[in-house]
Amino acid sequence: MQGTAGKRNHLQHMDILNTFGLFLGSLFSNTLASLSGGGAGLIQFPLLIFLGLPFGIALATHKVASVALGVGAAIKHIRAGSLNWTLTLYVIVAGMLGVILGANVILFVPGRTAEALLGLLILGLGLYSLTKTELGQLNQPCNRHWQGMIVGGVGLALIGILNGSLTAGTGLFVTLFLIRWFGFDYKQAVALTLVSVGLFWNGIGATTMYLAGAEIYWPWIPVLLLGSLLGGYLGAHLATQKSNTLIKRCFEVLTFVIGFKLLIGF
Repeated sequence: MQGTAGKRNHLQHMDILNTFGLFLGSLFSNTLASLSGGGAGLIQFPLLIFLGLPFGIALATHKVASVALGVGAAIKHIRAGSLNWTLTLYVIVAGMLGVILGANVILFVPGRTAEALLGLLILGLGLYSLTKTELGQLNQPCNRHWQGMIVGGVGLALIGILNGSLTAGTGLFVTLFLIRWFGFDYKQAVALTLVSVGLFWNGIGATTMYLAGAEIYWPWIPVLLLGSLLGGYLGAHLATQKSNTLIKRCFEVLTFVIGFKLLIGF
C-alpha cells in the first residue's frame, strides 16, 4: 500500500513539473513569436512531443493553443491602435482556403520531406532579410492596387496551405511577404500576421483538423492557452515599444533557428 501511495505521489509530482514546464515553454515561445511575427511552434510543438504526445495529436493540440497567441496579441494591438482592419480581413480571407486544404492534406501525407524543404525556404528568408539592411524599416506602401491585391492573395493562399499542414515558421513567411510585397514596416507586418495568422488561420486550421478526425489532448489545453495568451500579449507589448531594427534582428534569429530545426529534424 505504501509503495502504491508513493508511486502515486511521484506521478502527481511529475505531472506538476510537466505542467509548469509546459507553461514556461509556451510563454517563452509565444512571446518570441509575438515579437518576431511567427515561430511559436519552434519550442511549443517539440515540447509536446518530448512530453509524450504522438505527432498528429501534438500538432492538433499546438494549433488549438496557438489561437490564444493571436488573442493576446490582438488585445494589445487593438489597444495600441496599430491594426488596419481592412488589410487584416484581406489577409484572413486570402489564406483561409489554403489553411483548410493544408490541414486536411497533412493528415494523410508524411510531413518530413515537406518540413525539410520548408526549413530551407525559411533559412532563405533569414538570409534575404539579413542582406537587405533597409528591409521593413519604413512603411513604403506598394502593390495595393487591384492587380497587386490579387497576386498578393494568391501568395497568401499558398502560404496558408503550409500553415494548415506544418508545425512552425509559416507566420514568418507571412511577415516577410507583407513587408516585401505590400511595403509594410516590421511593426505593421508583425501586428497583421499575429492577428490574421495567430488567431484566425490557426483557429481555422485547428477546427478543420478536429473535424477531419485529428485528436486533441484536452488536459493540457488550459495551461497552453494561458501561456500563449500571456506570451502573445507580452510580445506584442514589446513589439510596440521597440524599434523596427530590433524586431528585424529577432525575426532573423528566429528564421535561422527554425530553419535549421526543420531541416535537421531534431
